[in-house]
Order: sequence, then C-alpha cells, then structure tokens
Amino acid sequence: MTFCEFVTAAFRAMFDAFGPQHWWPGESDFEIAVGAILTQNTSWQNVEKAIENLKKRGVLSVEGILSLEDGELASLIRPAGYFNVKAGRLKNFVAWLKEMGGFETLRKLPTYRLREYLLEIKGIGPETADSILLYALSRPIFVVDAYTRRILARHGLDEAMKMDYDDLRRRVESCFEPDPRIFNELHALLVKTGKEFCRKRGPLCEKCPLNGLRIG
Repeated sequence: MTFCEFVTAAFRAMFDAFGPQHWWPGESDFEIAVGAILTQNTSWQNVEKAIENLKKRGVLSVEGILSLEDGELASLIRPAGYFNVKAGRLKNFVAWLKEMGGFETLRKLPTYRLREYLLEIKGIGPETADSILLYALSRPIFVVDAYTRRILARHGLDEAMKMDYDDLRRRVESCFEPDPRIFNELHALLVKTGKEFCRKRGPLCEKCPLNGLRIG
C-alpha cells in the first residue's frame, strides 16, 4: 500500500483498538505548553509531578514562573529531569509569551508565523513547538516523535528514522484534511501503540493493531 494508505489504515486500526485518547492533559493552554517543554526526554508521569509542584507553590503562571530564581524553578521541576536546562527553556518561553501578549495574541497569528517565533526561542525545537501549536493552540500540524519514526520504519518506510523532521511531518499531513482533531488523535494513538506494542526492545508485533499493514 502507499504511504497515505498505510497512515490512514493505521489510524483506523489504532482508533478501533484503543478509542479516543483525550490528549493533551492540562487545565489550560499555558499548562499544556509548560508540559510540552517539560516532557522532553522524560515520561509524562514525571512531568505531572513537576507541574503539581508548580501548582502547589502557586506559580503555574507567567508571572509566577518569572518571579522564581532559576535555582528555585529548577528545584520545583526536578522530577522532569534535566531540570537546570528545562528551567532555562521554561523561563525563555515564558518571557517570550509575556512579551507577545499571552495566548490571546498568539491565537490571532497565522500558524506559520507562530511556528517561526517558537523555533526562535532558545531550547524550543520542532517537536516541542508543534506540540504547543497542536495541543495548546489547536493548529492543524502533526507532531513527529520517536514513536512515529519507529513505527513507520518497521512498517516499510526504511528512511523514516533519518528523514528531516519537517519533510516527514508534511508527508503525514498530506494524507489528511488540515484538522487539528485528526492530528491530535493520530499522534496520541501512535504514542500509545509505540509504548505498548512497537517497543524499542521486544516489540509485540503479533498483538499489535498494525500487524499486517505495510508500506510498499
């Protein structure tokens, strides 16, 4: 099957197997964006602990985070790992967000311009920027991650592991209407499939909902 035939068939198979994933967890756009930054190279369970620390301290806000010393912020987000680095990234994002005028201003900007701005923030890469765009701002953009690459590579797209991020993102996006709900659900389902079946070591191919589907 073609690439798009595989991606759309995989979407249906995963949705039938798992149902809606209700991503991204968060009580506000700001919390979702903070989670997207903190989840780099760690599990979501660790991110939840870090966010809960910020909530308990009453600083899960633009002004709250900016009021903290770097070391204090790092201590609060310690459960998320790489806490000194992430504290800096979080401060960079929050300072930019304040300068831009908050999420109300961001919602008025076109997606391509927003993405350019996000990628200019030190420590914000394509995956994090697209997570913020998709989940916090409901923009029709697909988030490419390690699970996406691994699943595609194991199902016939040999170059998936080495493809340029944006080339792979656009290729997936071309298979669907530009609907943030689709890209939200697709990304979440790929993550679930990657964690439960298409594992880095010891994949459970026979029980996987994608078993039997292949590109080419």
